[in-house]
Amino acid sequence: MRIVLLGAPGSGKGTQAARLVEHYQVPQISTGDLLRAAVAAGTELGQKAKAAMDEGQLVSDDIVLGMIRERLDQPDTERGFILDGFPRNIAQAEALDKMLEKMKRPLEMGILLDVPLDNLMKRLTGRMTCKECGAVFNRYTNPPDSEHQCDHCEHELVQRGDDNEETVRRRLEVFQEQTAPLVEYYERDGRLERVDGERDIEEIAADFRRILDPIAPGKG
Repeated sequence: MRIVLLGAPGSGKGTQAARLVEHYQVPQISTGDLLRAAVAAGTELGQKAKAAMDEGQLVSDDIVLGMIRERLDQPDTERGFILDGFPRNIAQAEALDKMLEKMKRPLEMGILLDVPLDNLMKRLTGRMTCKECGAVFNRYTNPPDSEHQCDHCEHELVQRGDDNEETVRRRLEVFQEQTAPLVEYYERDGRLERVDGERDIEEIAADFRRILDPIAPGKG
């Protein structure tokens, strides 16, 4: 089971990824986590990445691919993997495909957790978090009983600074600009699956399992 997970901020991708990891016992490989771990460990690739970041540059695709390759050499990926955060554009998708073909572990599909822009705006700009217990509410989709007060511990609810409408809209526009070509890339050769992300969490999870069970470890 070798897949790329695509989903905008607020789509619920993190929730579903955690469920997939538990259900199928395959690791989620987040390029952000790989970069942080490599820099902290001071590996050769980590040092190169840190040098680029210290100069205010983007970490090159070659470095990120090298980190992914090192991660795929670890035994827990033998049953498969869920890639998250890479690729972000066509050039990266093509380079990833070439690397995985050489490793004789080709990517089987990309799965897009699909949520319309307006819905994502409500999910992200409506988020409120309890300062005390960390409970999350949403003024549009899951409002608290009392405005600005947590239902559980009655402490104040606050909104993250980057959850304002202008910032959220730009983040979503950037995601869509990057992801639309990727969706077409995987669709072109029949490797794209779409999951409707506007439904109940359990319904979405069931849809993921319907798609992935045929290629799951021990079933492919």
